[in-house]
Amino acid sequence: MHVERAVSRRGFVGGLASGLGVLGFVPGNALWARTVNSDPARAPLQQLDYDALAKLANNENPWGPPPSAMERMSWAFKYANRYGYPDGDIAREIAKHHGVETDHILLGAGSGEILKVVGVTYLAGGKKVVGVEPSYEAVYRHASGIDAEAIKLPLLEDYRQDIPAMIRATVQSHREVGFVYLCSPNNPTGLVVTKREVQQLLDGIPEDVPVLIDEAYHHYVQDAGYATSLPYVLEGRKVIIARTFSKIYGMAGMRLGYAVAPPAMIEEMRPHSTGTINALVKWGAAAALHDTQAEERARRETIQLRTKATADLRALGFSVIPSETNFFMVHIRRPVQPVIAEFRSRGVLVGRPFPPMLEHLRVSIGTPAEMDRFMVAFRQIFVSASAGG
Repeated sequence: MHVERAVSRRGFVGGLASGLGVLGFVPGNALWARTVNSDPARAPLQQLDYDALAKLANNENPWGPPPSAMERMSWAFKYANRYGYPDGDIAREIAKHHGVETDHILLGAGSGEILKVVGVTYLAGGKKVVGVEPSYEAVYRHASGIDAEAIKLPLLEDYRQDIPAMIRATVQSHREVGFVYLCSPNNPTGLVVTKREVQQLLDGIPEDVPVLIDEAYHHYVQDAGYATSLPYVLEGRKVIIARTFSKIYGMAGMRLGYAVAPPAMIEEMRPHSTGTINALVKWGAAAALHDTQAEERARRETIQLRTKATADLRALGFSVIPSETNFFMVHIRRPVQPVIAEFRSRGVLVGRPFPPMLEHLRVSIGTPAEMDRFMVAFRQIFVSASAGG
């Protein structure tokens, strides 16, 4: 599985390693392997043999970029020493992909930068962001960092986002609200805000309130009630769509995300964007956008592995929140923090705690081998312990 992709990546990394060797860098694995702590559950991550870990913590694509993107990034190394280099016309490629002009596109170093830029732009003067908890908390951290506030609403009992409550909170604090935040599918629960609910929200709040819709996991959705909110941008609504190349395209370490929004909003945000995006990812991303076969393969294999893992967990008697993403949450019926350490001691990295859901464990989808290691560790931690008790 993915043999061609693995070979291409070895060639890419091999070339990079050769370059670092000339500069006198110590190979990363050698550094990670030098642990001074005999307890791997307590050792800092950088001291462990990173490549030996099953990495199911950060919602990454475990197979990495498609061979077409790897090849293009290898070719783009020749621009590593340049500033005004050709960039694969990445902004135009993204705009064409979404059927908009380039004045609707703002690039960022990952969608994380886009979320930060939205915060800096629209929360100035102590404005508030309205959203749910738990969700992707970076938005709320940015608000705190600029002395803004967050109105965080609880999820419904079925873990969906409470759209009527968001509308009420926005209307009640209208003049104090900088923007409303929707993560759909939501991280960490994996559930979508449906097309009907998005329409309900936009029609229910004052039209001058911006809405940031984080669609980082859009590509994995199978729910027929879901739809991207890009049409609202084309209508000129105050909607910002955040997307990333870190998930389906496998470029989390390369850092490229973007916003799609009406041109006036792009111009409001642009002064707060750093523009620090590396040459390689621009060329790789342009190639990945055109590689629809690789995208579909990653989607299909991820969903198959997610379906198997969640079915296995349910067969063991654990409830799992239905997910539309490349991760899922399982209710482990005990505090999650010590369990994270237990997995780590077995060489498996899983997601961090997500208050207030502190008995739910978020697990990213890895390779088949990584998912097998997860299930072995899960049975050791939960099933074997219960049988022994």
